[in-house]
Amino acid sequence: MNHEGSPAPARRSPLAKVVSALPPGTQLVIGGTVLLGAASYVHLMAAGYSLGKPEMASVSLLWTILMSVGLGLFFPVEQELTRIVAARAVGGQGAAPVVRRILLITLGMLAVMAVGMAVAARPLARTFFDGRTDMVMALGVSFAAMAASNVSRGVLAGLNRFGAYGAQLAVDGALRIVLAGGCALAGVRSPLAFALILTVAPLVGLVATARPLLSGVQGGPAVGWGSLTSGLAPLVASTLLSQVVVNAAVVSTQLLAPDDAALVAGLLNAVVLARVPLFVFGSLQASLLAGLSSTAAAGDRAGFSKLLVRTCAVVTVLGVAGGIPATVLGPWLIQVLFKADDVLGSLDFLWMSAGTLCYMLAMVLGQALLVLHRHRLQLLGWASGVVALIVTTLVPGPIATRVCLAYTVGSLAAVACMFAAVWLTFLRKPPTSGAGSAESARPSLVDSV
Repeated sequence: MNHEGSPAPARRSPLAKVVSALPPGTQLVIGGTVLLGAASYVHLMAAGYSLGKPEMASVSLLWTILMSVGLGLFFPVEQELTRIVAARAVGGQGAAPVVRRILLITLGMLAVMAVGMAVAARPLARTFFDGRTDMVMALGVSFAAMAASNVSRGVLAGLNRFGAYGAQLAVDGALRIVLAGGCALAGVRSPLAFALILTVAPLVGLVATARPLLSGVQGGPAVGWGSLTSGLAPLVASTLLSQVVVNAAVVSTQLLAPDDAALVAGLLNAVVLARVPLFVFGSLQASLLAGLSSTAAAGDRAGFSKLLVRTCAVVTVLGVAGGIPATVLGPWLIQVLFKADDVLGSLDFLWMSAGTLCYMLAMVLGQALLVLHRHRLQLLGWASGVVALIVTTLVPGPIATRVCLAYTVGSLAAVACMFAAVWLTFLRKPPTSGAGSAESARPSLVDSV
């Protein structure tokens, strides 16, 4: 009680303060994201203990290509759907026309990929999968499963149905754990079996959440092809470049040292371990975009800025908290958890952890540019990151150190470029009039949503 007899305000724990700073709905996604992130570790651990080094290198490269090219192509679909569906929900408009056209665009992308992979199946197999064309097939169907999942999650996030969003992630993650663990216990020695888990698990998760997805898609005003592709094309390019930055280490090592399967597999293990904060960041990414889109559509300039600053603060704490133990324990952990060889040191993990922190900050700033319809500035940021990464990779020195340092330098370059873009196009500009009212802020946020 205070001196006036009213109850004293309850003191909140530091964890409660951090949670309250997250975008609305994030807490509902965290559980599913954590489970899916853990499933990635179990999956790779089971493969590491079950397969020989060449076979594990094939699984490592398939996982890396899926997480880079697949996410680069289809995560932008999720982002655009989340942005457009959330903006329509604010205006009371249904999203069915948008979903139908996005589905057609996604199917077109898959068809082009399927033809290209069929034509280049043997060269792809020789370069990445020790000559196994069945792994190329597994990669193709994994692309299709990822595309379907991203479309469904974009709709769910835009509708603020984060319970179903989290449930889809949880089912996907739980099934990956069960299937990978079952393969390991059964003594499976085929890399194809471990690869197909990346197709089966997400499709089952999609089916499990089909009802809340379909029930939320209502009829609404038509949408032009141009309004979808004008934003989606630069966003796909941006995301592909961002995935080059975050996943280049493994592929670069395969190209620079094609005969060193132990180093390729060890680097994938290191990348996965250093990216623990990035898996957690995935739990706030969908709700961050939905929150930024909603505040932008409502003309809430102050809310937009507050959400952006708070998310950057949470990401920084997350990156430091995950980076310190990864740097200290990483070289030992990858040997214990993934049966990796002793090929990396603490300095390599330091660069990996620093790169992950910078990468997450770049992702947050990129989301802000996306909502503000500054797609090309986001693209410029990631392009600068890729250039910095390539230059660093070509510097003479040990391969492992070069590719890890390149991740940090590339991510830092992207952060610097996108921070400058957000500052110059939004943060530096005061509301046009009215001391920050929603109506006066509206023109400063977006011109069309």
